[in-house]
This record gives sequence, C-alpha cells and structure tokens, in this order.
Amino acid sequence: MSALLDETMTTANDTLHGDMANAIRALSMDAVEQAKSGHPGMPMGMADIATVLYRRHFKFDPGAPDWPDRDRLVLSNGHGSMLLYALLYLTGYPKMTLDQIKQFRQLGSITAGHPEYGHAPGIETTTGPLGQGIANAVGMALAERMLNARFGDDLVDHDTYVFLGDGCLMEGVSQEAISLAGHLRLNRLICLFDDNSISIDGPTSLATSDDAVARFTASGWKAWQIDGHDPEQIDAAITEAKASDRPCLIACRTTIGYGAPKKGGTAAAHGAPLGAEEIAATRAALGWSHAPFDVPDGLLKAWRSLGARGKAAHADWAKRLDGLDAATRAAWDAGQTRTLSAAATQALADHKRKLADEQPKWASRKSSQEALNAFAPAVPFLIGGSADLTGSNLTKPADTAVVTADDFSGRYLHFGVREHGMAAALNGIALHGGFIPYGGTFFCFTDYARPSIRLSALMGVQAIYVMTHDSIGQGEDGPTHQPIEHLASLRAMPGLLLMRPADAVETAECWHLALETREQPSVLVLSRQGLPALRTTFRDDNPCAQGAYVLSEADGPRHVTLLASGSEVATAVDAKAKLAEQGIRAAVVSMPCWELFEDQDDAYRSAVLGDAPRVAVEAGGAFGWTRYVDRESDVVGMTGFGASAPGADLFEHFRITATAVAERAQAVIARNAGR
Repeated sequence: MSALLDETMTTANDTLHGDMANAIRALSMDAVEQAKSGHPGMPMGMADIATVLYRRHFKFDPGAPDWPDRDRLVLSNGHGSMLLYALLYLTGYPKMTLDQIKQFRQLGSITAGHPEYGHAPGIETTTGPLGQGIANAVGMALAERMLNARFGDDLVDHDTYVFLGDGCLMEGVSQEAISLAGHLRLNRLICLFDDNSISIDGPTSLATSDDAVARFTASGWKAWQIDGHDPEQIDAAITEAKASDRPCLIACRTTIGYGAPKKGGTAAAHGAPLGAEEIAATRAALGWSHAPFDVPDGLLKAWRSLGARGKAAHADWAKRLDGLDAATRAAWDAGQTRTLSAAATQALADHKRKLADEQPKWASRKSSQEALNAFAPAVPFLIGGSADLTGSNLTKPADTAVVTADDFSGRYLHFGVREHGMAAALNGIALHGGFIPYGGTFFCFTDYARPSIRLSALMGVQAIYVMTHDSIGQGEDGPTHQPIEHLASLRAMPGLLLMRPADAVETAECWHLALETREQPSVLVLSRQGLPALRTTFRDDNPCAQGAYVLSEADGPRHVTLLASGSEVATAVDAKAKLAEQGIRAAVVSMPCWELFEDQDDAYRSAVLGDAPRVAVEAGGAFGWTRYVDRESDVVGMTGFGASAPGADLFEHFRITATAVAERAQAVIARNAGR
C-alpha cells in the first residue's frame, strides 16, 4: 500500500473516502437530472466500491490510457454509465471533461447513455446489453493469462475487474461466461456484484430467487458476500480476491440510490432522474453542500492524485519493455499492432499458388483449415477455437497446442457448447489486445451468437467468426441446422464483413482479408460439402478484396450476368455452359462479400455487373438480392425452410441447380426483350 493510501485510509470511518464517494454520487445524480434521462441508482450504490478500488488497488495511468499492462474495469451493468464517466473525469482521463459530464446522453457527446468503446479513453468495451460485459471480461482475463504465458510477469501482470448487477446474472450469456472462466481458473478476474436486490420492475424477488454465491461457487469460482458500503470490507475482499487461485465474485450488498431519502433502495432510483426535490434531500443526507457539478478543488486533487500515482508504475514497465531482446520485442510489437509479417504474406501467396496448381475439390471448411495450416505458423498472435465443433468446423491448425487451466501457452481454445459466450469472449480478447481471435460454430448458430457479433461490429473490433455448414448442403441434420435467412440477416448488420468464398483459393483470400481488416469483424461462411476448383490460374492480387469480380466473362457481349456466392458460384458456371448451348452468352460474377463490393467506385461496380439482365443464385433466402437484380423472382434460392436429406438431394429437391438457373436466365432475358 502506497504512502498516500496509508495517510488517507486509516479507519473505517475515513472522512475522505466518504467525500470521494459522494463526488461520484453527486455527479451522477446531477448529470441524470440535467439530461432528464438515465440511471442514477447504480452509480450511487456502487460509489463506495469504486472509490476503494481506485484508491487502494486499481493500476492505471490516465496519461497513457492504452498502457497494455493496465488493470481493466468493465462496467457490465452499463446503464450505470455515469459511474464510469465520473471516475474518468475525477481521475483525469483525457477528453472526459466536466462539460462532457454536463452533456450526458446528448447528441455529439462522448458520454453516451451506455459506455461506447472508442468514444473516450478508459472505456474498455461497449456495454448495455446485460451480461455482455462479464462475458467480454472473461475474454480479457483469458488474453492476460495467455500473454503472460508468452512474455512473463515483467510485461503482463494485471487484473480485470467487473462491476455487474442482477440483470447481468439473469441473462443466459453470463452463465456461459462464468462456466468458462471457472473451468480455466482465470484467477485475474474479479467481479464486484452490485447486490442491491432491485430491478426495473421492482424487487428482484419478482423474477429470481437464485443464490449468486452458490451459483458461482458451483462453477469453480471463489465467491462470498460483504457489505458494499463498508470500505474496509471492500478493501479486504479485493485483497483476498487478488491472492486467489480462482476467479472471484464479491457479492456486495448495496442500497440502490444510496443517500436518497425516499427513492433509495427502491426501483424508483433505477432508471429515472431522482427529481429536484429528492436531489436536494439527498445532498442534505450526504452532507454534500456543493452546487450541481461542483467538485471542490481539494477533493478533485485527491482523485487526480490517484491517476498520477500510476505514472511511476507505467514508467517502470516501459523500461522493462525497452530492455527486451530484439526478437522478444518484435514478437510483442507484432501482437500489439496485429501486423502480418512478410513471412505470413508469403505463406498465403505460396498456398494460393499451390491451390491453383493442385485444384483441390475441398469443402470450403476444409479449405479454411488448410489455409490456417499454411499461414498460422507465421501469425503467432492468431488464436482461436470452436464451440465444441472442432472436427466439423475444422478450426484447429495442425500441431496447435490447446489452452488449459494449467498451461496458457497454447493457441487453441475449447469453448464448449457456448456460442454466445464464445463470441463475447472473442470481443474481450480483441479489446484486450495482443491477439487476433477467431471462433467457429455452425452458421445457423450465429443466432445464438448474434448479440455479441453485433457488438463486434458496433465497436469495430477484429474478431473473426468461422461459420460452417452454410446452407441446405448441411444435409441430414435438417432444417434446424440449415441456414436460410442468416446471410440476409448478417448482411443487414452495419460494419460487418460477411465473406462466403466459392473455392479453396477464395477461402484463402478471404482469410487474408479477415487478418488484415483490423477495425471490423469478419464472418467466414463456409460449406460442408465439397466444391470444385474455380480459380485455376494463380493471381498475385486478391480479387475478393473488391467484394465481387468477374470470374468468367461472356464470349462476346453479355446476354445475361449470373451472380452468385459460395457454393452456388459453381452452379452458375455450369449454368453458363448450359446457356452457351442455346447460343446465350453469360458472364459469371462471384460475390464473396457484398460489403466490400459496395465500397468500390461506380465504374468498377458497373463494369462487374454489366448492362445485361441479371439472375442471382444462392442457397439462402432471396431477401436483399434486389440490390443487384430487378425482382426477387430473379433469384434462384430458398423460399422456406430446408429438410432432412443428403445435401445433394436437397439441392435437386429445392431446384437450386444449373438447369434452374439457366431457365431463369432465359425467362429474364425474354422479359427484358419484351420491354
């Protein structure tokens, strides 16, 4: 404990502690009141916990908010965002000014209703959808242990703290995250549970009777309950948690809206301003006589001194970093910047050349595995796993060690049947830094992972989702496992790159794009069934980077353009041959990524799409294709759910065939000729 802390925290009745905590309470209730919107109760209830954490334990340097070895604080109960904003302002983080506090929840401010990653330094992740924060934190704590296994305590030795509430624990993703963290014994993960027994509807007893301590204990955590308003109990609990060999839950009994005479301890303090009369009464009850948004200079100085304290620790760390040998420093920098080496780029090029020569007829999930085998050794900061589908997703590169609770030096993660928790953990790993994470499951089960995928896109983080069994080609498992609407659904999501490659070469190129796209998540949509080789001539460039390209041009002016993605590109190529027998000149356009195609200039897009009538073919719903064709009826695809049968039989049954495409093309040509 530092000299500053010895001087300022000597008794349980520490006056300075109370004043510092009340500064959080006052800023929170004032900002919510001015905005006429927000959640004052949680910040007021957790102010004591936050004050003890920052005064006695939290390792941070506001002048270097991206310091890799800082402690992380995740506000899983993100509706209480004013707690985080108050902490960032009080401790002196750049950008978080008093004016920003006064602009809480206003257009253009960095103090959004829920914390948004990238809006301000010190916001570690976007939270608000309850349960996401604790699941992100599992990824962060996992990344810390994995980096520590590679670089040691001198560079990586920090804790991940989580503030969470009853709602976080009601959401199902929390159990996935809790279970995984307990299994891996992530002992640098410390959760402080705002155990106030209040939700929006009223007492939590209306909807739940869970014993949180027993639940966490059953999942392999150390868990116990304390008084969340007693600074000495809070300090002792955090100290105990930091020495634990397991992740810890500290259930802090608190009063929501602490200090509010009438609304404190009730749902009225949860999600609405306290009101002028109640705020005045709260000021009196807390002994806080200062005007709205006024934090006395002496008190602000006390808070700012906590931020200044971290500079020395950061400087010592920087000296250790500078003292590394050249090879270790290069490895560290590569992971932090996520920059592909020349060796990785060459490995991908060599792999593409080999594919063009050998022309394998692999399923694109197999092509993905072979691409991983080719470049993964040259990308040591690429880590990944699967939601209990390793043998189906083919996400494990050859000779890759598995991460376990006893050894974090591996690169492969068994996430278990936890698609949602896996996706949220990928976000946490990406946010932590040092790795590019990927995770696999069946494409249909993006439904389970979608909330976390959406947050990947909202935050702009480099998480890679490897989604296999992408259509009715999945076959015998039937319609419960066969994606139909999923392509359209994920294409509708802003900020997400969805890539559906047509053969082994395109799969390698899409992997390359995912590895180089550092500020967006990617979804690789891959087939179960084998696909013919279509790209049989080596190209140095990456045509998939344009999102769509002419795979096979017409022999003369086009009569029709056939558009397709993934496994149906081969169907379009076969349809082109059938049309040629009728004297109809067709071009085939492969469209692995609509989002990248839309980023191209008008001239390129016009050249690819051409002026001739267009027909699309894709083994999914037609929704969305009218961006490129005149009518949904110009799409050969699915109009309902699939069925249980061998995949090849299903393509015939649902008429997603070259013959059907050729017939549709002839009909569209005839219709256009009659205009």
